[in-house]
Amino acid sequence: MLDIKDFSFFDTKNSFDFKGFLIKTTSYWKWFVIGLIIAFSIAHQLNVRKQKIYGIETTIAIKEENNPFFTTNTSLVFNWGGTSDKVQMISTTLKSRSHNELVVDKLQFYVDYFKQTKYFLQDVYGDAPFKITLDKNQDQLLSQFITVKMISSDTYQIAIPFQNSNQSVVRYSDNSVKPITVPVKQFIRRFKVGQTVNLPFLHWRLDLNEKADLALNEEVLVRFNPFDETVGRYQGIKVIIDEKAGSILKLGMEGTNKNRMVDYLNATVNVLIDRQLENKNKFAENTINFIDERLVEMEKQLKNSGDDLKDFSRNNSILDVEDKGANFKSQLFELDTRKDEVERKIAYLNQLKDYLRNSVDYSKLPAPTVAGISEPNIGTNVAKLIELSIQRSELVYSAKGQIFYERIDNEIGSVKKVLLENANSLKTLLQYDLNSVNTKLNGLEAEIKKMPETNQAYLNISRKYDLSNNIYNTFLQKRSEASIVKAANLSDIQFIDPAKDVGGGLLGPKTSVNYVLAFFMGLLVPLVIVFLIFFINNTIQNIGDISTLTQLPLLGIIGVKHSDSNLSVFERPKSALSESFRAIRSSLQFLYKKQSVEGAKTLMLTSSVSGEGKTFCSINIATVFALSEKKTIIVGLDLRKPKIFDDFNIKNDIGAVNYLIGQKKLEEVIQHTHVPYLDVITSGPIPPNPSELILGDSMKEMMAQLKKNYDYIILDTPPVGLVSDALELAQFCDVTLYIVRQNFTKKEMLTLLNNRAKRGELNNISIIFNGYENKAKYGVGYGYGYGYGYSYGYGYGSGYHEDEEPNGFFAKMYYRLFKRKK
Repeated sequence: MLDIKDFSFFDTKNSFDFKGFLIKTTSYWKWFVIGLIIAFSIAHQLNVRKQKIYGIETTIAIKEENNPFFTTNTSLVFNWGGTSDKVQMISTTLKSRSHNELVVDKLQFYVDYFKQTKYFLQDVYGDAPFKITLDKNQDQLLSQFITVKMISSDTYQIAIPFQNSNQSVVRYSDNSVKPITVPVKQFIRRFKVGQTVNLPFLHWRLDLNEKADLALNEEVLVRFNPFDETVGRYQGIKVIIDEKAGSILKLGMEGTNKNRMVDYLNATVNVLIDRQLENKNKFAENTINFIDERLVEMEKQLKNSGDDLKDFSRNNSILDVEDKGANFKSQLFELDTRKDEVERKIAYLNQLKDYLRNSVDYSKLPAPTVAGISEPNIGTNVAKLIELSIQRSELVYSAKGQIFYERIDNEIGSVKKVLLENANSLKTLLQYDLNSVNTKLNGLEAEIKKMPETNQAYLNISRKYDLSNNIYNTFLQKRSEASIVKAANLSDIQFIDPAKDVGGGLLGPKTSVNYVLAFFMGLLVPLVIVFLIFFINNTIQNIGDISTLTQLPLLGIIGVKHSDSNLSVFERPKSALSESFRAIRSSLQFLYKKQSVEGAKTLMLTSSVSGEGKTFCSINIATVFALSEKKTIIVGLDLRKPKIFDDFNIKNDIGAVNYLIGQKKLEEVIQHTHVPYLDVITSGPIPPNPSELILGDSMKEMMAQLKKNYDYIILDTPPVGLVSDALELAQFCDVTLYIVRQNFTKKEMLTLLNNRAKRGELNNISIIFNGYENKAKYGVGYGYGYGYGYSYGYGYGSGYHEDEEPNGFFAKMYYRLFKRKK
């Protein structure tokens, strides 16, 4: 006899069944197919609806270009510092508003050219059959599409759909916007190519684009955009400093029109070169302006000195006077020249110090060499200060907030401090030289005073003339040097690789990448859904779940019935489903024999909850016993929810309840069925106290009488997981069958069953796995198939029982193509 102690129980373990998950996943192949179709459809729409994005690059080099005319003898010094100081500034300048304003204005990139495609507006700049030149001083229609269509090689038509009377016009010369009133209608007019168009809202000249093919009657949409908005778009240009070569800059743009990007990149570099050269020449221009101012003064002094010398020569014998003062004249000229040089240096230093203390714009400082100062530290720092001052002025257009000025202001402050110290040190030395020269001049002038007055007068006049002439010639020489340096200056920015459309450059959408992503997403999304279903679903899926959750024996496996009636065995005795019930009958007979049960055998069927197939299994198990010519009776003891009478076409007017309460005798409640050897006792009317009726002595008496008259007694009981009736009936049964339905019974119910078995509330329990489908999404059967005969349907068992057409798509196709023909 089987004892519950023969079985060991364990709690539910949370483990991932990878094989089950994999098999379950393949059962949802339709989901994956649909997911792939949807993903590929989305990828295709993205590929055809989105414009292609291209990338264009250009490379420039930044280095110190020495002036080819600068030699060690040239007194005008230009030293702009190292290359590393320029790279960051140029990178900032390329993104600055002021710089991009110049480029946009030069190219007139506030004018858009579009063609309407099936999905989007395509930028056709450079490919349009014409090009428009605007009159920047006149009003232009703002942010409104103008349809331009070439009628012939020399005539075009414009069309403007004015949908309201209020329109805005822009004047690009000062970027002013004002409203105008227009008639609400479709404005259409034709003009000649090259003709100047003068309308209240349009002033342009349209010329043919020789690089593009002339397409007649093809519409091109032209639009004039706000200037500042256009500049803002181009400020996003990418500027990358080469990590391996710090003096190399890579400029890049991304967009839908390669012609536009090529023109803009090349134009932005050319404008940068021009501006950088202009700033570089600022030093020379300041020097030239300074010298020009001095030359005007020196011309007047030289003229007055010359006039005085002429007047003296007319009234005196100049040869006699020159001969007597020749020695003093050369000494005076030398000392006066030295004194003038020292005084000009001191004057420049004084002016420089005042300028540094009182001014904030140092871009107009002249070169120190204009005053004869060749001190390299002063010349270098003055040049550096001019450069920093220009950089700071450009930050006004490219930087917002004080934080952006702090670095350059700190650098300017440091240069000023060093420059002031250098100026003070040099001034001290110069003051000493001036005192020395004055001492010598005073001694020489004392000796001159001993000469005749005529000689003294001549020396004073010639002295003044010679000094003025020398200074004038010196300034002329330095002006010439500054002009040469300015003309010969080279920009520090050079093209390495100008922007050019060489084909390729496609950044997106990457069609192949999108399709690859679509493939993975089409699989991933359904996989995630299946994964969630796998973990959210807490029902029994396969035999592996049962063996994991309990060690109670699995007596049999019942497939899914394909008929409306529960009499599957009787109606189709040769079906695979009938064979599974016969296998259960054989197993039950083995259990009865092992328990040495003599005489009538009792069997109780119960389950966790309603709907798991107790009644279905009770009827068919009873049927297979009856078909073996064993007197069998089914007792409907689910007194709360009676079901067993419908399938036998009998009534539930009287039943077990009537007997238990003493209204009827046992013979009166037994009803015969159309199945030979099979009788039924229905539940009867629903009583108010079903549990108490089962506990009464009448139940014992009924079971005792039934054992005398029948070979097999099948008790159909309520769910043990809901009510306790089945526990009370366990004492009358030899074997208890617990019905577990695939994809319906919760896993926790088996844990509850284990506890009841441990406590001895249910004896001799075996499990019937009902509703089993051998499909991948319900797990694997571990060799059981549909019970001990159900798996014969499409293989070994062919011819032993009736073939049933399967439910699965592939199984149906296989069945119809191969099995049905046999």
